[in-house]
Amino acid sequence: MTSLLDPDLRERSARTWRDADDDPPAPVVPDLLRPPAPGSVGLRERHRLLWERHALRRERARAHLMTALDPDRGMPVATSGTVVAYLRGLLRERSRLVVLVTLANGLAAAAGLAVPLLLGRLVDAVDLAGGDPAREVVRDLVLLVVVVLVAQAVLTYAAKGLAAVLGQGVLAQAREHVIRAVLRLPLGKVESASTGDLVTRVTRDVGSMSGAVRWALPEFIIGVVTVLLTVVFMVLNSWALALPTLVTASLSLWQVRRYLQQAPAGYLLEGATYSDINSTLTETVEGVRTVEAYRMQEGRRALGVDDIEVSSQAERYGLVLRNVLFAVMDMAFSLPRVITLVVGAWLYSTDAVTIGQLTTAMLYIETFYGPFDRLVGTIDRLQVGVASTTRLLGIAEVPPDRTPGEGRPDGSTLVGRDLRYAYRPGHDVLHGIDLTLEPGERLAIVGPSGSGKSTLGRLISGIHAPTGGTVTVGGVEVTELPLELLRTEVALVTQEHHVFRGSVRDNVELARDGAGEDGVWRALTTVDARGWVEALPGGLDTVLGSGHHEVTPAQAQQIALARLILADPHTLVLDEATSLIDPRTARHLEGSMNALLTGRTVVAIAHRLHTAHDADRIAVVQDGRVVELGSHDALMAADGEYAALWRAWTS
Repeated sequence: MTSLLDPDLRERSARTWRDADDDPPAPVVPDLLRPPAPGSVGLRERHRLLWERHALRRERARAHLMTALDPDRGMPVATSGTVVAYLRGLLRERSRLVVLVTLANGLAAAAGLAVPLLLGRLVDAVDLAGGDPAREVVRDLVLLVVVVLVAQAVLTYAAKGLAAVLGQGVLAQAREHVIRAVLRLPLGKVESASTGDLVTRVTRDVGSMSGAVRWALPEFIIGVVTVLLTVVFMVLNSWALALPTLVTASLSLWQVRRYLQQAPAGYLLEGATYSDINSTLTETVEGVRTVEAYRMQEGRRALGVDDIEVSSQAERYGLVLRNVLFAVMDMAFSLPRVITLVVGAWLYSTDAVTIGQLTTAMLYIETFYGPFDRLVGTIDRLQVGVASTTRLLGIAEVPPDRTPGEGRPDGSTLVGRDLRYAYRPGHDVLHGIDLTLEPGERLAIVGPSGSGKSTLGRLISGIHAPTGGTVTVGGVEVTELPLELLRTEVALVTQEHHVFRGSVRDNVELARDGAGEDGVWRALTTVDARGWVEALPGGLDTVLGSGHHEVTPAQAQQIALARLILADPHTLVLDEATSLIDPRTARHLEGSMNALLTGRTVVAIAHRLHTAHDADRIAVVQDGRVVELGSHDALMAADGEYAALWRAWTS
């Protein structure tokens, strides 16, 4: 692509994206975390360096955990105690179902564990009969085994069905909780958070939580019940033959406990690195024109590679933890087979156990291996789910940005006094603005980009609370009004909009449920949208959104304005609300809205100065201050900032 920028200007602009000094930036992954070159060190030294890298990755994971728990740094994560309490509450609400799942799985496991015991008895019967047992004995034992297996199949089917009902019910309630938490987030917190972090939390983390709730939680209950009952049956068969399995399993629990202590921080770090990858990718794709204009392709590509390398280090930490765990578990499963066989042969030679007991013990070891292995794997899956759940519940721990009071507006006069606002402490973007809006007045706010126009509009509409000064409507602070009441007083429509997947009717009625077909058509007619809506295949019932009918940006803004009309507030803040509509259509749209806007207070933040021309007063904002305030004619006569903007616009 050929750049249209002057080469010197392009280089100076691109340099602002780099470090201020000429020193090369520090590597995102320290050299200590990189393995030595093949053949450069011996096996012992390579092993030592591996564990040094693992220890350093562990410290990085712990450091991230401490940062993530800080509510002042981006979106927080919940503590493990919060997650446990939340899950306990979900299960307590379904206590009867939990009991049924546990009971059904216990009976199914008991039926399955009775089979090795019966086979042992069959072996003893054959041994006592010198290899020629009575047919009745064999027949009765075989029939009993068949009955037990059929009962096990029925009980397993019932247990799986109950577990599915439990998992899906918990998942549905957890998802509703997450959605409520997301919708409750203060807008300022959403805007300051990383896009990648939010996307990762509501996609990957929701998926991980879903898997943990639907699959891992029921499997955990099944695994615990099966393992405990297997131990009981092994001891009932022969405590001496059960001892090798119990000892090795107990020793392996030390490594399981160590893993459970270290894994959460690792999984949280993995989730955070995925957020960074998403953020970098989103910024690069959305800003592709800027990237190309300043020839920053290599820099953005390198940043993406760095994010992936950091993520790979986080995954290596979790991988080592799992490998060590699985190695210990394999030893715990393999050794009991050999030890039990040797000990059992000696005990059999001393007539301490029968050949049937030894057979049953070996079958139980194999039976124990499967459930115990699945239980450990389920715990690992639960760890991933718990890590994701801590990030999801962290959304719910974001404190509200306002506390509704008891006062109610007396009138609709909106007053701002000494308004100040800072996105970062100590860096005000508004500096002591005073503004009074009388009922029915139309005020236009104009000024250069970055002057604070939109920020002022957000303070007026109660989106943000001022860091200094007050905004009142009818004598009551706007941020002390309940949101449902505030939006009937003051409403904001920006150039940012969203069309939800649903019918045209549903999209418009979001502002006021039950508005009725006449109300929806009236709102669409007012914003000049009736024509294209009637032309849709299903009219008001046409489904919009992803995978369905796609609307143009202009049509999406018309839907947003129709919602505003149904909301029916007495004060409207339009933040460049018609910026995506062509000038002729926008002019016609604004003209057609005049009848509806009569008698309302209207604040129009616009870059098209014809909007300002029609306003009662015009506020010129520059560097966070109102430098001029008056009518179009008065400001033109003053020949100041507004007059210069008007001449530039009309030329």
